[in-house]
Amino acid sequence: MCKNSLLNLNSKYSQVFIESKNYDSKKLYHDRRQKLMQDLDSFACFAGMPKEPGSEEAFVQTWNKMIQEPAFLYLTGINQPGCFLILDPLTNEEILYVPKKDLFKEFWYGVRLGLVESDEIANKEITEITGFKDVRPAENFFEDFKLRCKNLSSEKSIYAFYYPQFLNDHNELFLRQIFSIAKETNHKIESVADLHFKHRYVLEQQRIADAKQAQEITNKAFRSVLKDLKNIKDERTLALTLNYKMQLQSDGDLAFPTIVAGGKNATCLHYVKNDEPLNDGDLVLLDFGIRVSTLHSDLSRTIPANGKFNPLQKFLYQTTLDAAFEYQKVVRPGVSLKEINPIPWEYILKILDEKFVGEMQGTYKLLYEKAPHGVSHFIGEQIHEGDPKRIWADIKLEPGMLISCEPGIYGHFKVEIDSIVYEQDIGIRIEDDLLITENGFENISKEIPKSIEELESIINGTSQN
Repeated sequence: MCKNSLLNLNSKYSQVFIESKNYDSKKLYHDRRQKLMQDLDSFACFAGMPKEPGSEEAFVQTWNKMIQEPAFLYLTGINQPGCFLILDPLTNEEILYVPKKDLFKEFWYGVRLGLVESDEIANKEITEITGFKDVRPAENFFEDFKLRCKNLSSEKSIYAFYYPQFLNDHNELFLRQIFSIAKETNHKIESVADLHFKHRYVLEQQRIADAKQAQEITNKAFRSVLKDLKNIKDERTLALTLNYKMQLQSDGDLAFPTIVAGGKNATCLHYVKNDEPLNDGDLVLLDFGIRVSTLHSDLSRTIPANGKFNPLQKFLYQTTLDAAFEYQKVVRPGVSLKEINPIPWEYILKILDEKFVGEMQGTYKLLYEKAPHGVSHFIGEQIHEGDPKRIWADIKLEPGMLISCEPGIYGHFKVEIDSIVYEQDIGIRIEDDLLITENGFENISKEIPKSIEELESIINGTSQN
């Protein structure tokens, strides 16, 4: 296929096959599959999402651009429902199963990958787009699975991936069928999740580049919003403005729904109402990010609505920022998130008790005991990457892993400073993304303003940048 024809084909299936403009995505997905197969001694099967969320439910219609189960997306780049995958290291086969072409559904939802009976030219499109040489109808998956089980020696188990392995599963038909066939053929089903996540936590250089590009986009958007802040009067306008400035530069969607929480609203960790006024004297907590290819930025910043931190806010903000620096002193390969998670929370409590109460004679009441949330999570195909039970907290950090660093303070605070009483409900979170390196980490969010001085100078138009 000529280069222009392939470009037109890729454009036709954009967001159905997630492809980067910066590298060969088909090769990246293929290399991931081959790497996983090197760790397997039997074949493995994966099921994508059975349907688009909300697409077949009464009174509900949802279109979120990223609808695929993350493991399936990681291995194939395919972002549509109804697909299956078999990886067999014994035969070195990579088999993709896709639904038959349904033009009526495409009339409603847009183009999808699909096989057309007796049309080799149309079916070759799937190979050209995805890189899979063996593509079969999804309706044949269970029949093929059963035949493969019959041909497998009895001492070998079959590997399967089902992400909610500890929760109610998202594809009951898939699990019921493969377990039934395995029992019938005297085989055991083992989860391949641990092996899969072992590979997925460590980012390839291509994905690291995507993550850094997402940071650049986020930085430009945030700086632009800071310059406009004094003209923005409510959470909704601020959220829409920030989203627009991020999405305008990206090839993808938001990393997650943006949080804009002014004043007391910032004490709600996942506040998404985003429709109240921004009041003079309040802090505004922002939690935001953008997707580039399948990677994300994940940032939190807390800013003064009027461009000036009052003395109470300044003390609490700097305490939170210093807690992040204390945490970052121990971020390095070989430690687990569980080991180091207490450090910033213990630091914050120490400063509140010794300085805020002891020296400044302030009073406070936090909305939590000791720690409001984890200070870090992995970032990858999902913004909160990893297994659903957060067993990843015990994993030792390795070079190439990307984690968040997000200490916070949430509660009611009162103090008298220079004969003025300050009393507020305050929520502060400051979040950066840290790439683990051989000797420690690289803060890939370091260019995104977070110091008190820089935030105030950009909002008030006195910054030289």
